Amino acid sequence: MTIASEKKNYTPEEYLELEEESIEKHEYRNGEIILMTGGTTNHNKLAGKLYARLLLALEDQNHEVYMGDVRLWIPDYSEYTYPDIMVVQEQPVYKAPGTTTITNPKIIVEVLSKSTQARDRGDKFRFYRSIREFKEYVLIDQYSVLVEHFVKTSEHQWMLTEYETKDANLSLNSVSFQISLDELYKRVNFDEKG
Repeated sequence: MTIASEKKNYTPEEYLELEEESIEKHEYRNGEIILMTGGTTNHNKLAGKLYARLLLALEDQNHEVYMGDVRLWIPDYSEYTYPDIMVVQEQPVYKAPGTTTITNPKIIVEVLSKSTQARDRGDKFRFYRSIREFKEYVLIDQYSVLVEHFVKTSEHQWMLTEYETKDANLSLNSVSFQISLDELYKRVNFDEKG
C-alpha cells in the first residue's frame, strides 16, 4: 500500500494507522505524508558502521541506540520522522500506541543525501532542537569526508565542529565515544552516484 500519493491533510492518528499497513516508510509533516526515498550503499555503510560502534561502546553506559526503523515524534511541530540513528539515555519514552515511536533522543545522527541535506541542516535541525533531551547532532556527508557535529552548550546555543580529514576523530560530548573518520569512511566509495 502506498499512502503518499493522495494529496490531503491527515491527522497524526490517520498517519500512524496507514503507516502500520504500508510497505514503505513515510514521514509525517504537520498533516502531510511524505514517502521516504531509498538509501545508497554509502549511506548504509556509514549509518551501519556508526550504529554498530555506538551500540557496542554504549552498552555499559546506560544508553540505548536505535537505527532507521524507530520513529521519532516531535510534538511542537507535529512531525513524525525516522532519523538514521538515535541515542537515548536510560530508557526510551514512547509515544503511544506501542513501542515504535520515541520522544526523547539525546543524540541524533543523519547521513546526508542530495535529496535530504538541506532539510537535515535546516527545518529538521530546528525541529529536533525543540526536544528537551536533545544535546548532540551529527551530520555525515556520504559524498566526501565531512562530518558536522553540533553540541548544545546552553539554552538556545549550539557549537559546531567540522571534521574534513580522515585523520580527524569525532568525539561525542554527552557520552564516552570516539571514532576516527578513517574508520568511519573505510570502504566508502566516493565515485558512487546517488
